[in-house]
Amino acid sequence: MAVVVLYTLITLVPLLWILLTSIKSPPDSISYPPKVFFQPSIEGYCNLFTTRSRQTEEYLKSLPPPDDACEQIARKNSMVVVSRSNYLPRFGNSLIIAIGSTILSVGLGVMAAYAFSRFKVPGKDDLMFFILSTRMMPPIAVAIPIYLMYRELGLSDTKLGMILLYSAVNVSLAVWLLKGFIDEIPREYEEAAMVDGYTRLQAFRKVVLPQATTGIVATAIFCLIFAWNEYAFAVLLTSGDAQTAPPFIPIIIGEGGQDWPAVAAGTMLFLIPILVFTVLLRKHLLRGITFGAVRK
Repeated sequence: MAVVVLYTLITLVPLLWILLTSIKSPPDSISYPPKVFFQPSIEGYCNLFTTRSRQTEEYLKSLPPPDDACEQIARKNSMVVVSRSNYLPRFGNSLIIAIGSTILSVGLGVMAAYAFSRFKVPGKDDLMFFILSTRMMPPIAVAIPIYLMYRELGLSDTKLGMILLYSAVNVSLAVWLLKGFIDEIPREYEEAAMVDGYTRLQAFRKVVLPQATTGIVATAIFCLIFAWNEYAFAVLLTSGDAQTAPPFIPIIIGEGGQDWPAVAAGTMLFLIPILVFTVLLRKHLLRGITFGAVRK
């Protein structure tokens, strides 16, 4: 128990440090030695969501009083807020691409896993190994061919292209995980349903899918985590319209260099959806990773 608690504390230290950095002022974030006690500030979050422009003191004095906290912070730094940043659109792209690819990869995976589990597929073992081998390949090994293919097909910097790519990467994981869950569901349930008049498709939909819910949810979590955090393909294949948050966050530049409070703020906000999703479905995840399906 003590080892588990110690391990948990160690793994939480980086998250805590990112959280503290996100509420520091830029000077405090780069101070040495690092400050543990400091005056909290929302400047990092303001810098994350806005773009600012430096102005002369005369021009600043001619402006009306600031109407929000971010404008007030900008005025103190002799700047004004000129527009909203691109963080929210990039965050939205991450949501669309991650959710879309997760639904597609799990949908294809559960059908393929059912076929491998229930039917005599010629060369099944070889096919399963080939499917798994696609997951072993490092992204950089296929990055250039995919880039050239996407450029020819017009899929570069498109949400559809990223959804298809992430689905292709995730479907191998989905097939292998879901096949294990479906193998644990007794065939007798389907046979009894078909004796009662169900078709194979109806038995799959009304008998197998409800029994495999735990496995489907667990698989969806793993697929979503990959699509949400993926960086290499996103950097290479997106630059504007379909760019996700991971390649956008590191390029947040403030006055004089990297704006670490804004980077930390973007990282913290980026962690929240996947954390909430995992916490809400943690019971399914814990059962899923221990293959908690119905057994004979």
